[in-house]
This record gives sequence, C-alpha cells and structure tokens, in this order.
Amino acid sequence: MELSNFQEKLEEKGISLSPAQLSQFDKYYELLVEWNEKMNLTSITEKREVYLKHFYDSITAAFYFDFTKPISLCDVGAGAGFPSLPIKICFPELSVTIVDSLNKRITFLEHLAKELGLSNVTFCHDRAETFGQNKAFREKFDVVTARAVARMSVLSELCMPLVKTGGSFIAMKAASAKDEMNAAEKAIKLLGGKVENTHTFELPIENSDRSIIIINKLKPTPAKYPRKPGTPNKTPIE
Repeated sequence: MELSNFQEKLEEKGISLSPAQLSQFDKYYELLVEWNEKMNLTSITEKREVYLKHFYDSITAAFYFDFTKPISLCDVGAGAGFPSLPIKICFPELSVTIVDSLNKRITFLEHLAKELGLSNVTFCHDRAETFGQNKAFREKFDVVTARAVARMSVLSELCMPLVKTGGSFIAMKAASAKDEMNAAEKAIKLLGGKVENTHTFELPIENSDRSIIIINKLKPTPAKYPRKPGTPNKTPIE
C-alpha cells in the first residue's frame, strides 16, 4: 500500500491525517524496521506491506467503532503496538495502556512512544491473566482490543475482565471467525458479555479476509476469571 493510497483509503472512511500524523507513521515504520534487526517484532518489513498489514489493518477497527471521544483503551498482547498505536496516532485524545508479556517489546514501545511524541500512553510488562486480576486495571477500561492473539474463547477470558461494565471488547481476526464465535458463545456470556456485531470485510489490495467482533460488557466478570497464567489456553471455557 503506497502512502497516497493509505491516505486516500482512510479519507474514504472519514479519517483525515495531518502532515504531523503522517510523519509519525513514517517514523513508526523506520523504528519498527531498525529495532526488528535486534529483536523479533514482525516478519513484515517491506514499507508497502507494513502500511497495509499493520498500520491500515489496525485502523480498520475505527471504521466500526467511534474512537473520537476521549476514552481509555487497553491493548492486550500488542506486540509491536498493533492495533492500539496506529489508532492512537489517528485519534490523539485516546488514553492507551498496552500490556505485553515480553519485556523487550515493552522497551521498544516505550522508545517508540517517546520518539513519536505520544502522550497518555502506558506500557505494562505482565501476563494478561495476572494483569486482569490486578485491581488497578480490572474493569477500568472503556475499550479493550486484541489482534489475532488467541482463539475467541481464550481471548475473551484474557480481555473481558479488563472492560468496565458498559464498555466494549474489540477482537480483530484475520479470517472469518464464525467457527470460533460458535465455540466462544458460552465463554462470552459467562464473562459478562454479549456480541453486538461481527463485521467482515476484505483488506484492500491483497483481498484477504478480516473480521472485527465487537462485544458489549453487560455485567461484571466473575472474580475467578481470568484464571492462572496458561490455564485459559490449556482448558478454554466451553
């Protein structure tokens, strides 16, 4: 995806980027490639690919959810900052917290935020399971995002405890999530959620399938969830 195409496609969705924001994306790309030589952040390093498969793909969440309000967002297992930091660049009023289990990635993200001049961003080195039991963060966020981290039944247990009642959990999936959603139905309900909508579309240029699932948090998550680290993945709620 060329830069002009990136701008054009976002403008079609009502997202206009200033020269300063475009400069932030350019710097993001440079730092991602530079640090990727020292640590494994992404297998995608070609500029057009990064703009399409990381930057644009992350921002697609904003096509279906309103990020223009000053809300708090938590991104679980963000890796190199996706999807939360591209969304943050587009909507600077957002307050973003990223939790990731690998300290090296947190070091990269802290450096990245400083270089891009991002404010109201917090980075936490922790497992999602223990982070979700931390009273400082549990049920404190308006929105929680996760991009292709795990199966929906597992992902829901990691993310739903962080969403405040009345908030939303946004799961971003690469392919059609219908089978995953069927398997996760019980978990989502048990954790206090209800699926509001599943949006399916194709990523431009390569025409690969994408799904964005928006789940509303209707009631508090039972205190036992999330369970101990590793348990959600080994024995998902069924």
